[in-house]
Amino acid sequence: MSDVNGRGRVVVIGGGITGLAATYYLQKESKDKGLSLDVKLIEASHRLGGKIQTATNDGFVIEKGPDSFLARKQSASRLIHEVGLEDKLVYNSSGKSYVLVKGRLHPMPGGSIMGIPTQIAPFISTGLFSPMGKMRAAADFVLPPTKAAGDLSLGQFFRRRLGNEVVENLIEPLLSGIYAGDIDHLSLMATFPQFFQVEQKHGSLIRGMKRAASSIPKKSESIAKPKGMFLTVTTGLQSLVERVEAKLVEGSVYKGVRVGRIEKRDQGFKVMINNGEIIHADSIILATPHHVTQSMLEHYSFFDSLKAMPSTSVATVAMAFPKSAIKKDIDGTGFVVSRNNDYVITACTWTHKKWSHSAPKGKVLLRCYVGKAGDEAIVEQSDDEIIKVVLKDLGKTMNISSKPDFSIITRWKDSMPQYTVGHKHRIEAIKQNMKEELPGVFLAGSSYSGLGIPDCIDQGEEAVKNVLAFLSRINGQ
Repeated sequence: MSDVNGRGRVVVIGGGITGLAATYYLQKESKDKGLSLDVKLIEASHRLGGKIQTATNDGFVIEKGPDSFLARKQSASRLIHEVGLEDKLVYNSSGKSYVLVKGRLHPMPGGSIMGIPTQIAPFISTGLFSPMGKMRAAADFVLPPTKAAGDLSLGQFFRRRLGNEVVENLIEPLLSGIYAGDIDHLSLMATFPQFFQVEQKHGSLIRGMKRAASSIPKKSESIAKPKGMFLTVTTGLQSLVERVEAKLVEGSVYKGVRVGRIEKRDQGFKVMINNGEIIHADSIILATPHHVTQSMLEHYSFFDSLKAMPSTSVATVAMAFPKSAIKKDIDGTGFVVSRNNDYVITACTWTHKKWSHSAPKGKVLLRCYVGKAGDEAIVEQSDDEIIKVVLKDLGKTMNISSKPDFSIITRWKDSMPQYTVGHKHRIEAIKQNMKEELPGVFLAGSSYSGLGIPDCIDQGEEAVKNVLAFLSRINGQ
């Protein structure tokens, strides 16, 4: 599309990383290609970035939400380069990670990919599973591929292939940590369809993942020092949000105003704001949580399935200590907690070891996570109670001699959308109805197709392509 004449008013609703990226790339396209676009971004809160928030205190860099992103997913790195932060990019320090099972920390078995073993020796020698559990997992080599006409839960898929022990002691802590969900309800096709595809192709999940792993160059084949799997910026991820916002067209961002309702007109849409203002749009990107999307368009019944979509509440607990306070340290960068423990925390990261820029020399930064599907009450407790519970849990694996110098607790209420079985089909049905009844309106964001920062940016970029194609059509180009 070389030009957009006539109708080119675009409203992006939701100023998290999805909506922020979409606005940035729309305005960039408009400038670079000489398009006549008027792009507005509306955010209900008084800041942009959504769950991306960074606190700095006494030389500490503390992420309140996500702390990094997968390096292999390149859209986040690309955006960082776009705004001139590439010199701040760093990989995580790779170190031992553990799983807490029945009160003991077990090293993550070497060669496991999301809990799926690809090397036999570490799997046989690990204390994570009983001999019977290991024998049951070996059945994966002889079981036929799953026959599934539709979707199924992650738990159902992995339990069939590898048995309950491997699922509950390794796979479940890892995957539920990503989604803060119950793997017996989470959708396989909406979260990790690649595992199903590997199983279908190779007949065995272990065999298929082993072959996939063998195609990755070994460390000995690389002259460069091995890098971690994750990236972040040393100035904190909020600095990315601030840099992107600074590059947006002046006056194009509305903060602290909420969209109450969206109405379709003969040409375009009326976006009604809670301050009484009406904004006219030819195309809209809905980068809002699912319950917000449904409330703005409740007069369209095909959004009703979003009303029933659950979300989980979680909290992050960052605690700073002098190094001398840790009397019994652990050689590693963190651990996840299996469900067969009497623990409230679901995971703990030794952030100062994972990210050297996050704490001053001689200081320790621990970041713990509480709250998960079916166990969210802790998120509602007072700060003092949460700190007390977290320190009690940490005391079972570490010896911490004093209270933290300071703590930062961040509650994320109803913030983790749950992709339950059938999620992908439900979202596809909504998008098809939108195409027919609300042409020019597009969904994007963590409620719909991926939670990570790159996944959200990808959705924002895809929405930009859809908007430009739509405007091109209605303007007869």
